[in-house]
Amino acid sequence: MILYKPTLIWSNRNNLAIMEKSNNYSDEALQEFKIIIEEKITKAQKDLELIRSAYMNDSNNGTDDTAPTFKAFEEGSETMSKEANTQLAIRQEKFIRDLKNALIRIENKTYGVCRVTGKLISAERLKLVPHATLSIEAKNMQR
Repeated sequence: MILYKPTLIWSNRNNLAIMEKSNNYSDEALQEFKIIIEEKITKAQKDLELIRSAYMNDSNNGTDDTAPTFKAFEEGSETMSKEANTQLAIRQEKFIRDLKNALIRIENKTYGVCRVTGKLISAERLKLVPHATLSIEAKNMQR
């Protein structure tokens, strides 16, 4: 697998051909990242549907015959749970949006380029955080 576009070539311990002094990943590497991202989008969308169904659930959990004091506790708990699920849904929607933006960067061939340093983000980081737009170096500069 060729990770970067041409300049100087050398091999690492995994026998992956790597190019030095390059500003973007090869088309082959971009396709591999695209597959990873599409899989994550599919999973994230399924998770989002579960979260939405949890906070849109109208069931009263059988509290109709419960003493008024306990019913109030139940309703308060239900409200807190809906708020927490709403926040989870918002985070999940942002994650999906960030992944879709990563797909756009792949199409533009700008994927994997740090928006602060202009250097390539390591392939290992992109496999773990495929929507990353900052290298570790840039993240550390923010602290």
